Amino acid sequence: QVQLVESGGGLVQPGGSLRLSCAASGSIFRIIAMGWYRQAPGKQRELVATVTSDGRTNYADSVKDRFTISRDNTKSTVYVQMNSLKPEDTALYYCNAVTTPRNWNYWGQGTQVTVSS
Repeated sequence: QVQLVESGGGLVQPGGSLRLSCAASGSIFRIIAMGWYRQAPGKQRELVATVTSDGRTNYADSVKDRFTISRDNTKSTVYVQMNSLKPEDTALYYCNAVTTPRNWNYWGQGTQVTVSS
């Protein structure tokens, strides 16, 4: 079992920045990848960014060059720095962890990001 706790969401004006954090606990030694997904009202959950335990990253096209994902393995924490935020980035952001050996997925409770003037 892995538990994930997100923090850092909030209200920000267009063009602003936010940093989300996600702390993992439990069977963290089984985690092979962590990442962020988001879900806007009336839409499906979508990938934002992921990072593997060996540092490989993957980004949605919509956030490339604006968002940066990073991971602190010593703290079992993953971050996403979000810059140049747009109203269309408004969503509930979920932290995700994938564990070995069966690629089980674990999810946090979500943190709201609202981009509005």
